[in-house]
Amino acid sequence: MSLRHSGGALLAALMLSACAGGVIPPSASGPAPSRPNSGSDGATRPVPATPRPTLPPKLPTVSPSDLPTDQANAAGLGVTPGPDIASLIPSGERARAALQAFRISCPTLMKRTDQSGLTRGSDWNSACSAASSWPEATAAEFFSRYFEAVQVSDGAAFVTGYYEPEIAGSRTRQPGYQVPIYRRPAELIDVNLGLFSDSLKGRTIRGKVQGSNFVPFDERSQIVEGSLAGRGLELAWAADPVEFFFLQVQGSGRLTLPDGAVMRIGYDGQNGRDYTGIGKLMKDRGLIQAGSMQDIMQYLRAHPAEGAAIMNENKSFVFFRELTGAGPIGALGVPVTAEATVAADPKYIPLGAPVLLSLDRAEPNGIWIAQDTGGAIKGANRFDSFWGAGARARGIAGGMSARGSALILLPIGSAARLARP
Repeated sequence: MSLRHSGGALLAALMLSACAGGVIPPSASGPAPSRPNSGSDGATRPVPATPRPTLPPKLPTVSPSDLPTDQANAAGLGVTPGPDIASLIPSGERARAALQAFRISCPTLMKRTDQSGLTRGSDWNSACSAASSWPEATAAEFFSRYFEAVQVSDGAAFVTGYYEPEIAGSRTRQPGYQVPIYRRPAELIDVNLGLFSDSLKGRTIRGKVQGSNFVPFDERSQIVEGSLAGRGLELAWAADPVEFFFLQVQGSGRLTLPDGAVMRIGYDGQNGRDYTGIGKLMKDRGLIQAGSMQDIMQYLRAHPAEGAAIMNENKSFVFFRELTGAGPIGALGVPVTAEATVAADPKYIPLGAPVLLSLDRAEPNGIWIAQDTGGAIKGANRFDSFWGAGARARGIAGGMSARGSALILLPIGSAARLARP
């Protein structure tokens, strides 16, 4: 979630927000592990690349703020037909992983109402039918046969990264494990304001009932200081408050238990308070340079009292539940896939649609599937790439900040409806 989302390693995430999703690890035919090319701080050094130029918009670029609220989506902004994609989709592991991710997205994709205005559920029938039995060895051919490219608005992409953190934790409180990881409290209530006024349609707030009033829920500092303690809401206990803070930013993660077992936890709501990215806050105060996630963590640990106060300036607090099964679930309702899932804004990208990225950093170039969303992932051509779990994923995601061009792949024939009069 994310959230997430230019500076280097997860600084973008902490400056903005993060994604609340999860992971299907790469299978034998998924992206192959590679040795991280890491700097001294643990962040992976970028591999530079030359992005493909964006296309001149067929129609004048429109700002979402200039559109009526119900038209502030991709169809309202306008789309430009893209090039033939047959030569643009690299074959190999990412295409295979993307086919796997697209395949598991199909049942939801064909039923989902597309907020972007780009597709209808029935548009996906042929591609989804073919995907169910398409050989993964020729995955690139599948995408070039069943899809055509469009560019939304100016096509200028900005891509960050997120991952599934793995931190030390315990199911019970014991020496060395003193940071509570809370379940969602029953009194935390979501209110759909659109039920009360048409002018508030699409807006929600979150809080709790206090007497006869609906009031904001406790902020981070109150929760950290014990406002929820002693109520049996502790799902588990973390060893390190800084690592746990970053896990909250990511929205899901793994706890390595004292006996070596792994407990997976996933997003189960947030306290309704606004998110404040501490990376930007720290940079503005001159506490760090345009550094990485590791830079931020180093400062927080070197200045524990000040660091705790800085973390509390982000009033948002995330609650968790234990996850079992295939893995954490993304916004599309299916497990997200390492090195094949991107988070996107569903107003501009149909969730479940393939996305072709060409950026100034080589690692994320290629085809991805939009399966997740994030609090900072807003607007056309804004993406957050998911890298899985482990040191390699942390190193790449933490330093991901790439710009270039994006093409959205739509089922052949669906783009013809999109010409703006």
